[in-house]
Amino acid sequence: MSESKPCLIVNDAKGRRVVPIDKPVITIGRRTEADVHLSEHDVSRQHAEILTENGASRLCDKKSKLGTFVNGERITEAVLRPGDVIRLGQSEDTHIHFQLGDEEDSHERSAVAAASELRHMAGLLEGLRAIGSRRVLEDVLTLVVDSAIDATGTDRGFIMLANDEGELEFKLARMRGRQTITGDIFKTSRKIPGDVFATGRTKIVEDIQEDPDAQLRGTTVQLDIRYVLCAPLRLVRILESADQKADDRIIGVLYLDSKERGTLRSTPARSALEMLSSEAASAIENARMYREALERERLDQEMKLAAIIQQSLLPPAGRSGTFFTSAAASIPCRFIGGDFFDYVDLPAGQFGFILGDVAGKGPPAGMLAAAALGMFGAEATYQTSAASLLNRLNRGLFRRAIEARFLTTFYGMLRSDGALMYSNGGHNAPILVARDGIRRLEAGGIVLGLFEHASYDEETLRLVPGDFIVVFSDGVSEALNEAGEEFTEERLLASIAAHRDRPPQELLNGVITDVRAFCGRATQSDDMTVVVVQYDGA
Repeated sequence: MSESKPCLIVNDAKGRRVVPIDKPVITIGRRTEADVHLSEHDVSRQHAEILTENGASRLCDKKSKLGTFVNGERITEAVLRPGDVIRLGQSEDTHIHFQLGDEEDSHERSAVAAASELRHMAGLLEGLRAIGSRRVLEDVLTLVVDSAIDATGTDRGFIMLANDEGELEFKLARMRGRQTITGDIFKTSRKIPGDVFATGRTKIVEDIQEDPDAQLRGTTVQLDIRYVLCAPLRLVRILESADQKADDRIIGVLYLDSKERGTLRSTPARSALEMLSSEAASAIENARMYREALERERLDQEMKLAAIIQQSLLPPAGRSGTFFTSAAASIPCRFIGGDFFDYVDLPAGQFGFILGDVAGKGPPAGMLAAAALGMFGAEATYQTSAASLLNRLNRGLFRRAIEARFLTTFYGMLRSDGALMYSNGGHNAPILVARDGIRRLEAGGIVLGLFEHASYDEETLRLVPGDFIVVFSDGVSEALNEAGEEFTEERLLASIAAHRDRPPQELLNGVITDVRAFCGRATQSDDMTVVVVQYDGA
């Protein structure tokens, strides 16, 4: 047995370890920097300290919340004697014995080394838990690798994470001194990371140059690498209920190596390393989810801005002239819709109105809708007939080399004498509610953008004051309720009939209200757009 020196024998959740009292002040608490680091909730961050002077050791409480005890008695300050039992707070799971002398030399060296390693590891784990999900992924990866290099005394380290196909992808490499390794500088055998990822078992190679597996040596021998440590990053999610499926998977590996022989030999140290991999995996996954959430939030903001821009491209919902009154509404099922409408005052004194429905939903449909609006604005004042306008729009759409370039549309031109010229490009037939009955406006042709040389017919009708047209997209007639039933054009006709004596805006509001009442809590499945134009007379 060697010269008698004071030490603490600590038994807690991390195992058994020996802490030598080899300096004037030994700190005890939950702080990462404490010489005796304890993770129990009963322990304050700066719980107590041991002051050694002239060979005597005094235990001093640092105004801890739940107290410091020696041999069961609460103390503020006490001189320690061999065999004293120290307890912090109310915890019965942590025992600290003060004694002189050490146990068997080999056991002490191993335990002291493990204690040092555990302190480093515990500090890292506490840091990772503190990270939560509010650090970006790159910061978390850097913290994990740097702290692991510091804790193990290795020279280099890297992290590989599994992609969606379950293959390892290189993410970050660092070297001692907190420097990032870029490019092809970091060379090593990929066999060890691959094996650890596949088996889920930590691998420690004490001297790779003496390992019988030639595949492990390869590049590492050329770089004079001797010690290799590789741990799986195991993500374990606690189940909230018995019905949930357990989430226990390997999301990547942490690899470390150096030119010196390794020091992580003790069982407690390996256990701490496994704890590290689990905590690191959780921190990495949280950071990855947080980054994805930020990306989704950014995308949502961009979509909201795009929706505002798209709505600004549409004209005011209501429009009145000397011989007409109109009202319109467009309700996208997502931020950005594929429906559009517009009005135009034509050189001959006519009132032009259009409603279109682009195939598809979301941003691509919204972009094509914006393009169609732009073409309509450029062409409408130059085309003297409804059919010629649809011909121009059709060719313009066909020449755009985009996949979703198809749309249905209806265009009408109303004169002050009640003459209505229209052309229907594959759209749901609008409803004309006239004094002498109801009819559908079907003359025209196929959807726009399908064939470059498609031709379109037109028809001219004579309206009398009080007649009105209801143009709608299929998102209205095909709106679904919670049972999956469609609103149908029959219900639309009934709704129009119920509100036909009201002004256009009130009629429009009544139709939208009826559709929403029918759908109930069902999620809107398509864009809904309605335009009502009433002829008031010259």
